[in-house]
Amino acid sequence: MYTVDVLIQGFPGRAVCHGGLGWSTISLLRGAQRAVLVDVGAFGVRKPLAKQLGQRRVAPEDVTDVVLTHVHYDHAVNFTLFPKATIWVGRKELEWAAAAQPDFNPLPELYVQELRRLDRVRMLDEGDEFLPGITAISSGGHTPGHLMYLLAESEVPVLFTGDAAKNRAELLAMDVSDTSDRSASIGTLERIWETWRRVPGTLLIPGHDLPMQLDEAGQPVYVGERSAGITAWFSQSLAQTTTIDLCRGLPSGIFSELIRSRAGL
Repeated sequence: MYTVDVLIQGFPGRAVCHGGLGWSTISLLRGAQRAVLVDVGAFGVRKPLAKQLGQRRVAPEDVTDVVLTHVHYDHAVNFTLFPKATIWVGRKELEWAAAAQPDFNPLPELYVQELRRLDRVRMLDEGDEFLPGITAISSGGHTPGHLMYLLAESEVPVLFTGDAAKNRAELLAMDVSDTSDRSASIGTLERIWETWRRVPGTLLIPGHDLPMQLDEAGQPVYVGERSAGITAWFSQSLAQTTTIDLCRGLPSGIFSELIRSRAGL
């Protein structure tokens, strides 16, 4: 029996001028004498990830397993922080990523090569129960070898969809953004819904959003409260900051107003 903690909330947004936010979900599973991380995030999340692990008295050396849904930078690069962990990744995913040429995409080329080199990396295929109570499920589309994971050994089943379903909007719209194969992604969404509905109470943890369960009407409802924001230095003093709440947003035009006010216009 595992306990499940969401250490880092995924966020369903995209920066307007600076590319992807890269704020993906990181979950910790503890049980069966293991400490398992499902996805490990990007560079920018290292300090909050260390804090969350520390609060649970889990040292980097205590992490026994790192389970990757796919190898995009925002989900995968921090595997290097866990020196004793076995790293689990889809066979098809790693083969595809290793064969890809450097390009303007989310693949971290040098980290992919390190995954190919390390002897503690283990390959996964569809249907593998690779840890007690945890099964890999093929979920291609976002990337060709993407995997999601079904945890049966917990208080309620937990489905980790990674970026096969990044957020609630994709689940409800039955469509996705950012996919290598839209038809495959839509087929994967159908598989997600089928798996999610199979056992009442199943918790779905997406790649870039809060966890969700289905209500009595079969609609996704959030579990937990979203927290996200940015602190910015728009003035000439480090003591004066502007906090932008990314949960409620700001009125249209606020950025222009802030710039004008700082300039004294």
